[in-house]
Amino acid sequence: MFENLKHYTTEQLVIIFSTPLYTFLILGEIILSNVQDRRFYTFKDTLTNVYLMLLNGGIDFLSRGVTWGILAWVFQYRFFEIQNPFLYWFVLFVAEDFVFYVLHVVDHHSRFFWASHVTHHSSEQFNLTVGFRSSVFQPLYRFIYFIPLSLMGFKATDIAVMYSITQIYGILVHTSYVPKFRKMPLKLLEYVIVTPSQHRVHHASNIEYLDKNMGMCLTIWDRIFGTFQEEINDLPIKYGLVSPLENRNAVNIVFHEWVKLGADLKRPLGIFTKIKYIFMPPGWSHDGSTKTSKGLRNELKKQKEATESLTEPV
Repeated sequence: MFENLKHYTTEQLVIIFSTPLYTFLILGEIILSNVQDRRFYTFKDTLTNVYLMLLNGGIDFLSRGVTWGILAWVFQYRFFEIQNPFLYWFVLFVAEDFVFYVLHVVDHHSRFFWASHVTHHSSEQFNLTVGFRSSVFQPLYRFIYFIPLSLMGFKATDIAVMYSITQIYGILVHTSYVPKFRKMPLKLLEYVIVTPSQHRVHHASNIEYLDKNMGMCLTIWDRIFGTFQEEINDLPIKYGLVSPLENRNAVNIVFHEWVKLGADLKRPLGIFTKIKYIFMPPGWSHDGSTKTSKGLRNELKKQKEATESLTEPV
């Protein structure tokens, strides 16, 4: 059996060995949530997650000849190489995690890329299969963020392997069964790695939680760049989108934001305004009729301040 494993690439082996783990944990989560009547899963939503995973995987597979070819070409012009194997993989892990953070921030703050990424946030459930609810078109542009890694001397195949490994962790944090770590020594993990508690915040549609906790594995980037938000004790998380989808058809889940963007671009507006509709954050509008996450937070803050001023003793 082990002789046959020699015929697989490292990335394929990662998939082969991680699949039984996913299967075991997902089945366990389904059984446990039903026994406890918590209903974290619905058949239709889970089926949609699988459909989006397969669609993403297909596009990724078909585009690899081009994307890997570009990374291999860039690799020829690398600035340096790390000879020590341990240091090589450690630096690749940290650098790729940072690159993913940047990609994720852009996906949330540019409507063009949000139109692709929104599929991952459209589920109103939060369970392990939501981790597979992939941004379908992300494989077509994700490689652009990996170009700096190629210039740092990392091979395209190694970049793909590291991405596959970190994706395992990125999927496993999609669970409601791991509580926030409040006591030492586990509490220390909240300062280093992205925990399920932190990722629950990321998937929330509560205004206080929007566009927070962008990291894949390490939470240090969020803490450094001001995008960190811990789970608030008295603020129950509401999953899904700020404006929930009425039509939860699988095709609409993928294309609904593109359709809305197209409708905005058809309006009789100037070219620069139309460009802003493409690249400004989701919710931006030229007339203020809709608001970005920042605008919604500012509005909520003003409402709270007004309420507090009314309740203050005279």
